[in-house]
Amino acid sequence: MADTCIHWFRKGLRLHDNPALLAALRDCKQLYPVFLLDPHLYNDTRMGINCWRFLLGALKDLDCSLRKLNSRLFIVQGRPEDVLPKLFNKWKVTKLTYEYDTEPYSLVRDKTVTALAKEHGVEVIYKISHTLYDIERIIEENNGKAPLTYNRMQAIVKTLGPPKKPVPAPTLEDMAEVKTPCPDSHEQQYEIPALEELCPDAAALGEELFPGGEQEALRRLDEHMKQTAWVCKFEKPQTSPNSLSPSTTVLSPYVTFGCLSARTFWWRLTDVYRGKKHSDPPVSLHGQLLWREFFYTASVGIPNFNKMVGNPVCTQIDWDTNSEYLAAWREARTGFPFIDAIMTQLRQEGWIHHLARHAVACFLTRGDLWISWEEGQKVFEELLLDGDWALNAGNWQWLSASTFFHQYFRVYSPVAFGKKTDKNGDYIKKYLPLLKKFPAQYIYEPWKAPRSVQQAAGCIVGKDYPHPIVQHEVISKKNIQRMKSAYAKRSSDNTDTPTKKQGVKRKGPSVVDMMKKKERRKSSSS
Repeated sequence: MADTCIHWFRKGLRLHDNPALLAALRDCKQLYPVFLLDPHLYNDTRMGINCWRFLLGALKDLDCSLRKLNSRLFIVQGRPEDVLPKLFNKWKVTKLTYEYDTEPYSLVRDKTVTALAKEHGVEVIYKISHTLYDIERIIEENNGKAPLTYNRMQAIVKTLGPPKKPVPAPTLEDMAEVKTPCPDSHEQQYEIPALEELCPDAAALGEELFPGGEQEALRRLDEHMKQTAWVCKFEKPQTSPNSLSPSTTVLSPYVTFGCLSARTFWWRLTDVYRGKKHSDPPVSLHGQLLWREFFYTASVGIPNFNKMVGNPVCTQIDWDTNSEYLAAWREARTGFPFIDAIMTQLRQEGWIHHLARHAVACFLTRGDLWISWEEGQKVFEELLLDGDWALNAGNWQWLSASTFFHQYFRVYSPVAFGKKTDKNGDYIKKYLPLLKKFPAQYIYEPWKAPRSVQQAAGCIVGKDYPHPIVQHEVISKKNIQRMKSAYAKRSSDNTDTPTKKQGVKRKGPSVVDMMKKKERRKSSSS
């Protein structure tokens, strides 16, 4: 008997390498491609306006691709546990498919939905395609622990072999016997909302530098893969944090939203590398995808991964609570032009270079302001187009020297670091035009400019642009001592902390371990 199927799009906003979508088409008579505007997105997460614009662009692109297959995208607002049972009844659904998601909210949500589907006699099939590997398998291979070092992660995936090859996008031929019933009222009932409906301040948006969608993702991937010499020589630490145009691929937002499959990216790189001398992990482009996998695995295997308290691998630090400092950092008012330019770019464009992230994260936490990485994590979650839950939490722990990275005495200078790759301060002039008339010798430290120079530049420090919020040379030394004390306390509290091991043991099965075991054979067959 042919099925009536809902394919539930969540992060995998694409047709290529979507094994769950292909599973939906098997023995299918009627297909309903659905995206749910879950209130969790705009109530419990901090999705900023750039992210909403990217998401809506991705949904429009997906709908366009589905129309070419004589199908359509159905946008439904509401909580999955409320909406899906109603759709099961309304459309007489027999099968539900989706791409597996490892975030804590998603695991609980999917467990609930699976139970409801069972009550309605709906078969549930999910497939792993948002990550390169089955994350649970990596943890199993590490004796039930999340690996805590990149080297250990590399050793594990080496035993697993290369990631599975991506599956092709469905074709008109695949859809020949499949219909998507489309009522006359489709546009009113199931249309993609306008950005203004979700974000009242949409008019304030600047130019869209990174449009959302699968077609844009594949176009950008093709463009980069043609630059074979650049791809082969690519080393992430050697790229510039303050170039006027991105010195990296900026494919991360597309991978985050699932407009681009990580496996497709991996194998396209493999094709480019073949027979050529090329850089290797951790600094290569393959290495960047493995970093993503590393943080995903840590986020699944480590309890309370996005928090300090209750996180067994995170150093417990007595961070200060200072709302004025936090607001100045978030709003680009620290008085350090390099830091403020980065935070301005982040708010305007939704993306900043990874080394720029290092600079502002170090400044907020252990370097200067001594504010918890959890506060920075929230700001990045709102403003970054690629503010992936697992990567965001993992990188903030790393950059605050709380977890994974422990050389807390290596502090980024908010002055000297930017000068290495942009002596003239062109990046600062672009994002802080107020300072553009300052001579190069003062652009990073305008407070040192004589009053006459400030007047000539049309910007008086303390009036038009703030004084530095802290004295970096003084406070950074003090904070290094505070970090040293936190590390000493950790050592005395537990001489055999999990951070000194290769992994942290999981305490019992996760909420979907049993479901995962049951379905693994199905997943691995794709």
